[in-house]
Amino acid sequence: MELRHLRTFETVARTLSVTQAARELHYAQSSVSDQIQALERELGVDLLDRSQRRVRLTPQGVALSEYTGRILKLLEEARWAVSRPDAEVAVGALETVGLHLLPAVLARYRSLYPEARVRVTQGNRGELYKAVRRGDVDVCLTFGAPPADAGLRAETLVEEPLVVIAPPDHPLAERGRAPLADLVKEPFLATERGCGFREMYDGAFSGAVAKEPVAEVSSIGTLGACVAAGMGCALLPHVAVRAQADRREVAVIEVEDARLRTAVTMTWLDRNSANPNLVGLQTVLRRQLAA
Repeated sequence: MELRHLRTFETVARTLSVTQAARELHYAQSSVSDQIQALERELGVDLLDRSQRRVRLTPQGVALSEYTGRILKLLEEARWAVSRPDAEVAVGALETVGLHLLPAVLARYRSLYPEARVRVTQGNRGELYKAVRRGDVDVCLTFGAPPADAGLRAETLVEEPLVVIAPPDHPLAERGRAPLADLVKEPFLATERGCGFREMYDGAFSGAVAKEPVAEVSSIGTLGACVAAGMGCALLPHVAVRAQADRREVAVIEVEDARLRTAVTMTWLDRNSANPNLVGLQTVLRRQLAA
C-alpha cells in the first residue's frame, strides 16, 4: 500500500467528503477517487459505500481507518526523530519519584540520546498536571490515577506496594508481616489532607476502624525521620522507604490481609505524542521500571 493512498483515504474517512479531501490535499477530485479505487483493488474490498450520495465507510473502511491513523502518526514520529535529535524533553515528577526512580531512568536515556537535553521539575500532583496541560513539561510521573481529561494520555508503568514502616525496635519489626487488625492499634503519622500519600493512607484504612493520625507531616523525609525517632508508624510506597530501611533506620512491615498497592503513572499531552525525545524517554521508562 502506498503512503499517499493511505493519507488520501485517511482524509476522506475523516471528512466523509471527497470534495473536502481534495481541497485539503490539493488534489483534483478525480485523483482522490482514483487513489481510493486503487487501494480497494489492492485490498480486494470496498472501502466506501457508493450506494448513496453521501460518503459512508463500509465496515472494512472503518477498520482500515483505525490503522491508517496509527500508521500516519508513527510516520510523523519518525519524521520528528530524524529532524530534531537535539531537542529538550521536560520531565515533571513527585519528589519521591524524582529521588528514587528517575535518576537511573535519566542516566539510561542520556546514554542512548546524548544530544538530547533534559529538564526536571518537581511538584505535587496538581501542579504537575497543570504543567503538562500548559506544555511546561512533556511528561509527569506521579502515584495513582491521573485526572480524567480528554487532552491527556496516561499509562501505568508499574505497581508499587504500600508498606508500613515502624521504629526499628518495634515489637512487630522482627515479624516483618502483620494483619491489618494489629496495625490499626498502632499510632500512625501521615501527610496532610489533599496529599496523594494521605489518600493512600485513608484508602488503606477505609475498610477498618477509621484511624486518625497522631501527627500530620508535610515532608516525606521528615515523616520517615519521625518514625525512626519512635513517634509511630507510617504507610508509604515501598520505594519511598527503601533507602531508610536499608540503613536500618526503620523497619518495614508488610500487611498480610490486604493488597495495598499504588500505580506509578506517566501522563502527557496527547498532541505531544509525536515528540521523539518524549517517545524515547517513555521507552526507557517502561523498560527500566519493568526491570
